[in-house]
Amino acid sequence: MTRRRFSLSGFSLGGFSLRDSTPALLARGYAWLPDLRRQAGGDVVTRVLGSRATGLRGPEAVRFFYDERHVRRDGALPEPIKGTLVGKDSVHSLDGPDHRARKGLFLTVLADPDSIGRLVRHVGDAWDETVATWPGRSPVVLFDEAAEIIARGVCRWAGVPVAEAGVKAVAADMVAMVDGFATLGPRHWRARRARGRRERWLTRLIEDARAGSVSLPAGSPADLVERHRDAGGQPLPPRVAAVELLNFIRPTVAVAWFVAFAGHALHRWPETRQALRGGDHAYAEAFAQEVRRFYPFAPFVGGRAVTDLTWRGTVIPEGSLVLLDLYGQNHDAKLWQDPYSFDPGRFAGATVGRDDLVPQGGGDPHTGHRCPGEAVAVALLQDLSARLAALEYTVPPQDLTISLRRVPARPRSGVVLESVRVPAQARSTTTGA
Repeated sequence: MTRRRFSLSGFSLGGFSLRDSTPALLARGYAWLPDLRRQAGGDVVTRVLGSRATGLRGPEAVRFFYDERHVRRDGALPEPIKGTLVGKDSVHSLDGPDHRARKGLFLTVLADPDSIGRLVRHVGDAWDETVATWPGRSPVVLFDEAAEIIARGVCRWAGVPVAEAGVKAVAADMVAMVDGFATLGPRHWRARRARGRRERWLTRLIEDARAGSVSLPAGSPADLVERHRDAGGQPLPPRVAAVELLNFIRPTVAVAWFVAFAGHALHRWPETRQALRGGDHAYAEAFAQEVRRFYPFAPFVGGRAVTDLTWRGTVIPEGSLVLLDLYGQNHDAKLWQDPYSFDPGRFAGATVGRDDLVPQGGGDPHTGHRCPGEAVAVALLQDLSARLAALEYTVPPQDLTISLRRVPARPRSGVVLESVRVPAQARSTTTGA
């Protein structure tokens, strides 16, 4: 067979041409990598954004992917993602000692049960304040309301002053950053503008704190970011400090996606609503984990090969992309019985491997790139799911479809609730942290 030369449409691999899968990725969304895997009968070799890409799945693949001897993040994140979702020069783009020093800033806060408990209480208070107004203004859109509630609570917790009139705008910008990272259309440009606004906002806050004109609450994320020293002992430049402060706030507001999915689940499987109302902490956690497993959140994560690698007989050249299929793994029948059924019971009393459930990535958060806020997401989701289940409301006719082509996915209507009533017991419903 004649070896083909590189062209715009493909490049050669051992005499075979790999066509660029980027158009299929944009068209298929979450189903893209699982579909390729089914067609290939296993791990995938393709091309994305002009680079050779190897798609992996499974707990062993998670451990392989998060081993810094194999895969690096430095240079792996496309500029559109840095310019919208995570920010330039953020912890997500670092490796080695630099990454561990910056990651330590997040772990100090996000791995501390007391800190997580304070955040859950702040968001719970914001929920109570807002939900008390719903009966007088229903219908309400759960996704929009959850984003504002979480934005109000997380800013209080983070030590970032926000006037009540500004909460809606902060929430909208945090949502825009998440909503626009995986598209090249209007959502993407809204995300860029939102990031620019919020980086400038928090850069001013850091500069004012360092000038002594603003006092940040001691021990708050804002205070810790302002005082943080990186591996070289230098303080973060104000803009980079603003980026990392946003990386406390923006991912927390993104829990609104999970809250909307929880509302969707409570409507589709109403028996879970009654179970959540019982105040069973273990069931609430199982429900939250099943929401994270069942519904689409991150489709995959990527990095670049540190050196020439071999994975189960597949050659992975140095510098090529390595993709870890998160959505496919969370619906893999080898790991989950009847994976397309929503069943919180699968987590009741079960020990789930660290690298089995990977909606927000895998590996060890203390040594690798796993999201350090995963415990926050679970704690907030289980608390807000129980609070939502405690309410009385109806779900009017609406479009509740969830398109797997849209990244990030969410119920099309945002989950509209009407005839909302707050029973007396719902005013104190909480599962704790």
